Amino acid sequence: MKFRFALPLLVALLGLPVFSIETTACTRVVYKGPNNTVLTGRSMDFSIEIPANLWAFPRGMERNGEVGTSSIRWTSRHGSVIASSWDIATSDGINEKGLVANLLWLAGTEYPSFEKDGSQPGLSVSLWAQYALDNFANVGEAVEALGREEFVVVTDFIPGTDKLTTVHLSLSDASGDSAIIEYVGGRMVIHHDPAHIVMTNEPVYEEQLAILRYWKEIPGKTFLPGTNRASDRFVRAHHYINAIPQTDDPRIAAAGVFSVVRNVSVPYGITTEGFPNLSSTRWRVVADQGNLVYYFENVLTPNVFWIDLRRINFAEGSPALRLKANEGEVYAGEVSAAMVAKTPFQFQGL
Repeated sequence: MKFRFALPLLVALLGLPVFSIETTACTRVVYKGPNNTVLTGRSMDFSIEIPANLWAFPRGMERNGEVGTSSIRWTSRHGSVIASSWDIATSDGINEKGLVANLLWLAGTEYPSFEKDGSQPGLSVSLWAQYALDNFANVGEAVEALGREEFVVVTDFIPGTDKLTTVHLSLSDASGDSAIIEYVGGRMVIHHDPAHIVMTNEPVYEEQLAILRYWKEIPGKTFLPGTNRASDRFVRAHHYINAIPQTDDPRIAAAGVFSVVRNVSVPYGITTEGFPNLSSTRWRVVADQGNLVYYFENVLTPNVFWIDLRRINFAEGSPALRLKANEGEVYAGEVSAAMVAKTPFQFQGL
């Protein structure tokens, strides 16, 4: 089933070069195995290093949209573990209910305008993924709420450039439901269907689905497209996420999803002439939504570590916790005990 909602949301990562049109090429996949086994994996690709720390945020955090006097305000209903970008935005994460949010670049995005301090409530896009994790337990809740058009999501030019940053949002939950939310011709389009298990940067998702229909006529064991282009990564990811072993063993499932994400990653140091948005993979994430485990891998410290959300105290009044991972720190295994209390970072805004 696919739902479309006209919503005047201006969506893109406010002032964050991580999502510049010239620098990103990410992929997101959802794995569904037996016995309600659901995992979501993604790559983060960028032309320069992306400092990513991991944070645990408790329930009861007071937030605002960081776009002036018309900013929306809310109190977080669910605790979450997230990957930050430069400690000014949430670019990926999972909450304690198993909802996962991922932000990826979308070149074909077109947005309406936003007037700072005007009458329309607003939300900086640096908080868009966090807003979903704070407020919703599943994809259905998120789709229903966003469709009410209660606020706009606000972007701006990347500081020092003439580039307006643009992203789309993917959501998946512990039931295997999925939604892709993007902005085409000034309208918000929501593709809501459990079948939407793969997303790349471009083209718009409607065209990604058309590409998939074409490649379904060509057996994957015979031929798969092999370039770094988003459309090729989309086809390979869709083939392999369905081809890997179907299992409810959490270790094998996580290893399988990582193997697919690595297959569609861009090798370190690789750039493609004429396609500056196809850049090296910097880090990868796999979120086990049934077991509430968040796996993280930085390509410069090639070992996987993880956080078990069940070991985090998300009770209201508990401190925010940070695992510093932006300067080559090396971890192994389950690392929740290594997280330390830290004042939450300030989200980027107008």
